[in-house]
Amino acid sequence: MKIKEISVKDEKELKDLLKEKRQELFNLNLDNKQNKLKNTRSIFNTRKDMARILTLIREKQLIASVVTEKAEIK
Repeated sequence: MKIKEISVKDEKELKDLLKEKRQELFNLNLDNKQNKLKNTRSIFNTRKDMARILTLIREKQLIASVVTEKAEIK
């Protein structure tokens, strides 16, 4: 998943996507423990996607707080 694909989503959509990725990671780890997983790299990629999503959520929160602070100053 590319950063450009997820950067256009709003915070609620990102949280929903994060929830899906967490479930996917759980399933991948479960399959890995049961030796059903063929591509173990998918675990790494899913974790990276989760980190990207969390970064964007935090970035959007910080931008929102800065905007509100500037509005309060004026």
